[in-house]
Amino acid sequence: MKDIMLKIIGEQITQYSSDGHMEFITAGKYHSDGDSVLLEYDESELSGMEGCTTSLRITDGKIKMQRYGGAIGVDTAIEFEQGRRFKGYYDTPFGSVAMEVLTNYVVNNIESDNGTGYLDIDYNISLKGLSESRSRLKIEIM
Repeated sequence: MKDIMLKIIGEQITQYSSDGHMEFITAGKYHSDGDSVLLEYDESELSGMEGCTTSLRITDGKIKMQRYGGAIGVDTAIEFEQGRRFKGYYDTPFGSVAMEVLTNYVVNNIESDNGTGYLDIDYNISLKGLSESRSRLKIEIM
């Protein structure tokens, strides 16, 4: 694993504006095995998930995000693939909530040979009975 710096930008998008903008820079890890890329970083207080680790495995236009530890207590996994729906559970300290994610688009501009570039993921997420929103996640390897 190679040590890297990541710039993480997350935002919720409404019909008229971009709300809930969050941005932070953090240390992370990078690994490429030729077929896939793995990014890993610790969440911050800004994300509301301090003490959790997030890993992203990027393979052929598909991104599997996994969060574990800290506030979550159990693993939460989300898969992003353009035009596809992912159904699963979002674990919170208060229990699991049924979740559905529809990925609008994924841009993977990471050069696996030298570990530079960025990810840009735009998706709709529905937490059954709690909320529905459109979000965008940008991760840049600095």
